[in-house]
Amino acid sequence: MNERKRQVLMTAQRLFVEKGFQTTSIQDILDAAKISKGTFYNYFASKNECLMAILEQAHIESTIRRRELLVGHDITDKTILAKQISVRLVVNREQHLMPLYEAVLYSGDEDLRAFIRKRHLTELRWLADRLVDVYGKEATPYANDGAVILIGIIQHYHHFCNGCKQDFDADKTISFCIRRLDSIMQGMMEADDHFIEGEIWRGLEQPVDDKSAIQQRLIEQFSGFLRHLTDESRQHEIQYTQFLLEEMKADHPRLFILETVARSFRETFNGTAHESEAHELISHLWKYIDLLKKDSQSS
Repeated sequence: MNERKRQVLMTAQRLFVEKGFQTTSIQDILDAAKISKGTFYNYFASKNECLMAILEQAHIESTIRRRELLVGHDITDKTILAKQISVRLVVNREQHLMPLYEAVLYSGDEDLRAFIRKRHLTELRWLADRLVDVYGKEATPYANDGAVILIGIIQHYHHFCNGCKQDFDADKTISFCIRRLDSIMQGMMEADDHFIEGEIWRGLEQPVDDKSAIQQRLIEQFSGFLRHLTDESRQHEIQYTQFLLEEMKADHPRLFILETVARSFRETFNGTAHESEAHELISHLWKYIDLLKKDSQSS
């Protein structure tokens, strides 16, 4: 995503939060961003698509942060799982997204609602996969139910705190809910009792390219990104980019090195003109890392 498009998204997001999504017009965005109608439609087909792009960027940010939390930690660690679940709440709060989600839910717009439903199912699928990490392969048939139950419990505690005007301590609440889930998961496994079938995720599958094709595409993307960095860029920005590029060119990229440097790369571009593009690159890199890990585990 280029810097101009990112600025338009940030402007639109600010207006959606301040004025409300329904009452913000495309003309409002054009005036505030100081762009022409043609420029807006070059980026987005509609105001709805603009909103979906904002929410998609938040999803990418949450995915990256969650993945970074696992680096150097045991995937069965429930403390890490609790922190990963909290990430989405943190990102929503940082970016003031809750009013936007509420606007979608009450909008009646089927395209927006379908987008949110798909995002919700994607969240549940991620959590179900993580519950298998935490509780073991034998938990696989029950993980879908566990994910729905856990998210439901957390949401109801959130609603309870809001209704009682209590501060919602996400870390404390989520940790408590995971402890309660322990007995629920154990009970389902002992009774061989589950409600949701695995096919619920059908349609969410993304086509996976050949690993070598992904590697080559990443090399091209990082090479192009490196060329965009000017001489005025801080030296460590260039060094991190060159390091990741050279590691991806290796016949056998070192997973731990890629995982460790990926976070430093992302953070070094925070607050710069290249922040959005750097985040997008790291999102692609994590998908490649996960493919490498899957291959190493199966070999």
